[in-house]
Amino acid sequence: MTRTNSDLGRLLLRVTLGVCILFHGIAKIQGGVDGIAQGLTALGLPGFIAYGVYLGEIVGPLLLIVGWFSRLGAGLIAINMVFAIAIAHRADVFKISEHGGWAIELQAIYLMAAIALVLMGAGRFAINER
Repeated sequence: MTRTNSDLGRLLLRVTLGVCILFHGIAKIQGGVDGIAQGLTALGLPGFIAYGVYLGEIVGPLLLIVGWFSRLGAGLIAINMVFAIAIAHRADVFKISEHGGWAIELQAIYLMAAIALVLMGAGRFAINER
């Protein structure tokens, strides 16, 4: 595999993850974060942490899409996904969906893709390779 192929793969992963997560962020801008705040307080955490979702679902994805401090953006998304799984999907971690897949497979894919990008970096098709 050439470096160009590796960099194109990173670009594809960055843009795909960024766009998919950004749609969730747009929904939070339109609908607010009250449900997340309630989930956090139910876990004994302060509700204001819910505003961090804007970092993980708006700032992080935009950093990935443009390729500027992509490792930071991917890290924000990874942290966001850990919270999403803990707040909204913890009951599904050990479940199989009605279609036979892991009940949190989408969340797991988002989390693992973000961790992979933290480890790999943006590649050369980015504003910077960080």
